[in-house]
Amino acid sequence: MKELIIARKEEQRVLQSLKNENTAQFLAVYGRRRVGKTFLIREFFEDSFSFKHTALSPLELKDINPDALYKAQLAEFKKSLVRYGHNNDNPIADWFEAFDRLRELIESKRTRERAIVFIDEMPWLDTPRAGFISALEHFWNDYGSGKHNLLLIVCGSSTTWMLDKLIHNQGGLYGRTTKEMHIHPFTLSECEEYYKSRGIMMDRYDILQSYMILGGVAYYMSYMEKGRSLAQNIDSLFFCQGGRLEDEYNILFTSLFGENDKYQKIVEFLSKNRYGATQDEIANAVGMSRGGTLSKMIKALVKSDLVISYYDFKGSNKEAYYKLTDLFCLFYLNFVRKHPTTNQTFWQDNQNSPKLNAWRGLAFEDVCFVHQNEIRHALGIGGVHTEIYPWRNESTTAGKGAQIDMIIDRADRVMNVCEMKFTIGEFTIDKNYDAALRNKIATVMELTRGRRNPQMTLITTYGLKDNQYSNRIQRIVTMNDLFTKR
Repeated sequence: MKELIIARKEEQRVLQSLKNENTAQFLAVYGRRRVGKTFLIREFFEDSFSFKHTALSPLELKDINPDALYKAQLAEFKKSLVRYGHNNDNPIADWFEAFDRLRELIESKRTRERAIVFIDEMPWLDTPRAGFISALEHFWNDYGSGKHNLLLIVCGSSTTWMLDKLIHNQGGLYGRTTKEMHIHPFTLSECEEYYKSRGIMMDRYDILQSYMILGGVAYYMSYMEKGRSLAQNIDSLFFCQGGRLEDEYNILFTSLFGENDKYQKIVEFLSKNRYGATQDEIANAVGMSRGGTLSKMIKALVKSDLVISYYDFKGSNKEAYYKLTDLFCLFYLNFVRKHPTTNQTFWQDNQNSPKLNAWRGLAFEDVCFVHQNEIRHALGIGGVHTEIYPWRNESTTAGKGAQIDMIIDRADRVMNVCEMKFTIGEFTIDKNYDAALRNKIATVMELTRGRRNPQMTLITTYGLKDNQYSNRIQRIVTMNDLFTKR
């Protein structure tokens, strides 16, 4: 039911527009695993499908050979056809026949109403030597594109497949998808809305911490149980025996990418480089040559919402840097893997430990990088062109160099020099920290040769405590600002 859909206002507008069209439409929906793609389509159309099919997961059938998997996929497709009214119960020989039967089913409806066909996890149907893409091409080019009341929706978590085989297809499906929809993880405000809808009571401080771990992925959030504290929920998901998410990291890559070991190497290298890395640095680290294959893999990571790209203003050739920003991957790699434990109440027992506090500080920076729009809005620069990036350490004559959490380089020649601090109360600037801030400003002024006006900006949970050093900060963005609805 539509009322169960949290947020996704623009996506719902697009779906309604496609539903109202009087021409054939081919929509490709993609996004990282468990982000809510299937839920959105199913609830929006309220099961008013002329045909719906979900492919068998190869993750569950990994022990059978490709030929058996191919036959199993065809057999399940036939069952879906029969379920929606097709009267041929004979086995299907191949995908060409499967799509012929789908065509027969659509024609048997004999109605002018929109025929909505939804094929979920389509990449799983493309087993080796199955000829799936050729059959899909023939179905759409020979029939679907001319069927004015047809809305074909295909969905998949395998970003590489959706991009290479469908959206950017260079063969018979070239330019055939009429719309693509990238489903992103929830923002903080959308997480707040989601938890309220499920009766889970958390203040924004805890919602923020849950975001540092689950990253706004709807399905992960669905495991949170009301009546339990955040710490109890995290122990249950990650540290208890049989925790729901203890194996999710490896499954994530298997579902998103084909050669998942190479993608994992890239992600794990980037997890150790908080300020990002260039393509050359990535190539050297993972033992690949710089070129088309690596470029496509990095692009797929960006399209999967695992990585962001940015350009460092100091570089004369504007070389791209890539930074891992998927909160779930960062939590798993930088905390769970680094701190193996058999303590099933680990999170509850270490709430105020130095390692948790250190992790919170770094994770808060990552949250800020995926809420750039909210930060720009809070600063009142939503309409100003900006480039946003972290800043690496660099020696200068003005000082000993600086590491800056976030730079917002603005077209109006102002540069927000952002410091990010996760605290349980107001943040306090002392004498030593004030000296560090002055050094950062001096470094920025030297490297920009006075062509930027640096504006020291604090992004923190509860604001800034007033004292003799607080005037060093010119702008303040708080946790509540990060919850602003887009």
